[in-house]
Amino acid sequence: MQVRDLLGIYVEWSVNEKVAFEVAYAAAISGVRSLVAMKHVGLNVASDPLMSSAYTGVKEGFVIVSADDPSMWSSQNEQDNRFYGLHAYIPVFEPSSPAEAKELTKYSYGFSSQFKHPVILRITTRISHTRAVVDLGEVGKPKTKGVFIKEPRYVLIPTNARRNKLELVEKINRMVKELSKSPFNKVEGSGGLAVIASGIAYLYVKEALEKLKLGSEVTLIKLSTVYPIPKYLLIDALKDVKKVLVVEEVDPFVEILVRGLVSEEGLNVEIYGKNYLGYPFELTVERVYKALSRFLNIDTALRSEEGSKRDLRAELPQRPPTLCPGCPYRPLFYAVKMFAIRNKLNLVAAGDIGCYSLGYNPPFNLQDIIIEMGGGLGVANGLAKVVENTIITFIGDSTFFHAGIPPLINAFVNRSPQIVVILDNEVTAMTGHQPSPSSRFKDRAYVPIENVVKGIGIRFVKVVDPFNIRRVMNVLSSALEHVRKYKEPAVIVARRRCALEVMRDLGRLSLTAPSYIIDPHKCIACGLCYNWFSCPAIVPGSEGKALIDPELCVGCGACVNVCPVDAIKPSKPYDKESIEKYWF
Repeated sequence: MQVRDLLGIYVEWSVNEKVAFEVAYAAAISGVRSLVAMKHVGLNVASDPLMSSAYTGVKEGFVIVSADDPSMWSSQNEQDNRFYGLHAYIPVFEPSSPAEAKELTKYSYGFSSQFKHPVILRITTRISHTRAVVDLGEVGKPKTKGVFIKEPRYVLIPTNARRNKLELVEKINRMVKELSKSPFNKVEGSGGLAVIASGIAYLYVKEALEKLKLGSEVTLIKLSTVYPIPKYLLIDALKDVKKVLVVEEVDPFVEILVRGLVSEEGLNVEIYGKNYLGYPFELTVERVYKALSRFLNIDTALRSEEGSKRDLRAELPQRPPTLCPGCPYRPLFYAVKMFAIRNKLNLVAAGDIGCYSLGYNPPFNLQDIIIEMGGGLGVANGLAKVVENTIITFIGDSTFFHAGIPPLINAFVNRSPQIVVILDNEVTAMTGHQPSPSSRFKDRAYVPIENVVKGIGIRFVKVVDPFNIRRVMNVLSSALEHVRKYKEPAVIVARRRCALEVMRDLGRLSLTAPSYIIDPHKCIACGLCYNWFSCPAIVPGSEGKALIDPELCVGCGACVNVCPVDAIKPSKPYDKESIEKYWF
């Protein structure tokens, strides 16, 4: 999707992170400041151009925002992307608060412009999800048009790349001197014991020291520029220090660099870090408090009076994640599950990243492998060659355009027998409803998935409405027959809009779909609707008969196709055609 705001700034939701990086990089080498943002695993996808961008440098400020996810709140791993900076020779800056994130972004642009080099701004989940007052200041009109000047440095053949590498190493050495003077790094307090804290860990340390009533008795070194490490600032701050504790999320990145610096400079300093804090998961004030108490050899009973008497942790009831009421994936998974049971199939379901990852949970249990975006199709290519199971692959529309096309081509070329189900809800639902190439908006190009699949050459391509469970099962039967007969992939596109998008559209038009109700005289308490279909709006009532919660029911009507005795009906008559057209 393309947007231009009143300042003329161009914004784009690209098909994947590699393309997004290349779009922003193109602006930066043409003299226009640019920013590309992605979560930590997205930088893996963009790592190829990332590495090269350090060798070529840029003409104007280029900021790469990497949103890391300690504790994996919504991710498949907990990687620490600060190591990308070290690996790629790209400076890494890490803010400690939302306000500093804004100021450090401005500083990053200036630094990037000064050294004509990309910069990584590493933020974490807690920074991204924290609310705070931020002084925006004045916003000037940005430069939005540039000129690309041809230079050998942008052509990374070996002779040019070798020359660029020498410049790159020299540039990093100059950066060390500059970053040692950065206003975002500072030393507070004094004492023979020191704590080095980067990013949001600095605020946790500050709070823990206040609870321990040791605010000025410990040398606290705040780092916001973590690579290259501010060498000269640290040498000066540690010259009279006996022991130092490094506090950071996730991996011991700063700790490793500090250990190297101390050894190189011959400083007599003992270094502690992850051995006190522990490796995995997000930091908390409590974890930092315990680590500091141990480091400072203080009994934890010395905690503040307020902290000792009050436990602020709320015991919330457990609520497993579930697909939304009206989600088109629910009837699809139900149909696949029933089809597999009836045909006694030994399925292996290769899944992917998206809302449909919830198909892993009972009662569907239809995600046996989830690795990374596009990984389901790639792994299924291998499984189809080495196991005797029936292979079915699930991939969403956004993920298909992001990273699913190459492995599907591979499946076609190398004749990988598998059923591929592409779930097309016409939006990037899981991460915030960003547009996908399959989204249909006015004045925007639309790419039908089935056209791409047919263009590859795949012979079996069917489009189904996942709410039509009988039709889905019939197509699954045909697809299975095709796969077994021809030993090649068959593709099913399951198309119906995301329920949240539909509800928004209906709300804007003051239209309401009626909720559904159960006829208690017809219901036979079979449990199909609440045990196997598993809609959160349907629950068991007295004697096992189903009940529908009108507060949760969105009126999608998918459950009607599940009931074997036609016991589910709308709560009142409605114009079915005028409502249902918004689902497609």
